[in-house]
Amino acid sequence: MKRRGDLSQPRPRGRFDVSYDPEAFGRFSESIARYLGTARFLVWQTVVIVVWLALNILPPEDWQFDPWDRGLVLLTLVLSLQASYAAPLILLAQNRQERRDRVAAEHDREVAERTQSDTEFLAREIAGVRLALADVVTGEELRDQLDGLTKAIDDLTSRLDELHPEPSSPADA
Repeated sequence: MKRRGDLSQPRPRGRFDVSYDPEAFGRFSESIARYLGTARFLVWQTVVIVVWLALNILPPEDWQFDPWDRGLVLLTLVLSLQASYAAPLILLAQNRQERRDRVAAEHDREVAERTQSDTEFLAREIAGVRLALADVVTGEELRDQLDGLTKAIDDLTSRLDELHPEPSSPADA
């Protein structure tokens, strides 16, 4: 490893400054992972492999590009290459989905906390209203009280009439 004389400045970046948009690459990998998980992909892959096998088994040996007796090396290489790219793309898509799920779960947790807080507040308010209404006189109680007062006034009036009869009017004399 070569030592630099001036350690006061950082080393320059590597020769190849490759930059990419991780979000765009993530969307691209998710689209591929979504397609790899479909029945359409499996059907097309099966058709390609059957055609590949037919082209390397049925024609004469001179026309075969990946002969059966060599073990279909090219087909194996193509499928291995596909698998070596598909696995990381699928993992990347799963990681992105996991991050989205984590954010959604956090959001759901916050909403649930707010909902619980609001529910507890409303329960306290309803309890306060019930306590306030417990002291309020109902219409039936008010009627009973008014009937009792009316009866008491009638009793008092009749007693007063008995004690102090009304003077007769001058026309009666």
